[in-house]
Amino acid sequence: MRRASTCVAILGLLVFALTGVASAAPTVTLKGEAIKIPGFPHTGDILGAGADVEFEVKVSGTEYGGFPPPVMGFNAYFPKGTKINPKPFATCSSKIVVEELTPEKCPKASIVAKGYAEGFVVFGSERVPETVSLESFNAPNYGVNTFIAGHDPASIEKASTAKYVNLNGAGGYGPEVKAQVPLIQTVPGAPDASTKRVVLKGGAAIRKHGKPVYYGTMPKTCPKGGYPVKVEIIFAENGLESSPLPVTANYKVPCPRK
Repeated sequence: MRRASTCVAILGLLVFALTGVASAAPTVTLKGEAIKIPGFPHTGDILGAGADVEFEVKVSGTEYGGFPPPVMGFNAYFPKGTKINPKPFATCSSKIVVEELTPEKCPKASIVAKGYAEGFVVFGSERVPETVSLESFNAPNYGVNTFIAGHDPASIEKASTAKYVNLNGAGGYGPEVKAQVPLIQTVPGAPDASTKRVVLKGGAAIRKHGKPVYYGTMPKTCPKGGYPVKVEIIFAENGLESSPLPVTANYKVPCPRK
């Protein structure tokens, strides 16, 4: 998979595992790790170093016809001291990814994450599994647009939008990424698709004038007990965008070994 940090980033959050529980709400678990960037020495789970991130998020619940309700957004709060630096990297406009749904027009150097999501779509009275690919692109003004594509059993072409905010940190956390996720419906009137698992790899690096430049950089220090992080997954309760159902989880990411 191509190197990249987002949804990103969505969600991309170093080495951790967390669980969020709420009354009449799904359960969310998330784990991941900071890893080396291929071709760039002294990167990965190292204080102050550039890093790629691999993570997996799982959702379980029976609130939506025996399945978790659809995801409509998420907010991910990185550890304090994390640096996000997308400006030196190529971008692809929202017009191409979100409006035209033609990610093949994007520069390859604008790809900042790749992965897939597993879930369920509805045909008639039956829910059937489907896997969609995820490809995220660096967008202007600290944006990230993710193209969602599925081919079997349903043909799916959608895009989610995200944006980094509070780049210098706020509330005890580092940068935050806020994302909107589209509801996916196979036929008019059918229940929306449910998500059960997402796997993503993110983080990017380039060389300028012989020096490495990183999309995301680890904090230079780590507080005793680990980095505090927070993730809020927003579900559409009963499939209604007008009824957002947030599930918040907190965790302390273990400090790097080096």
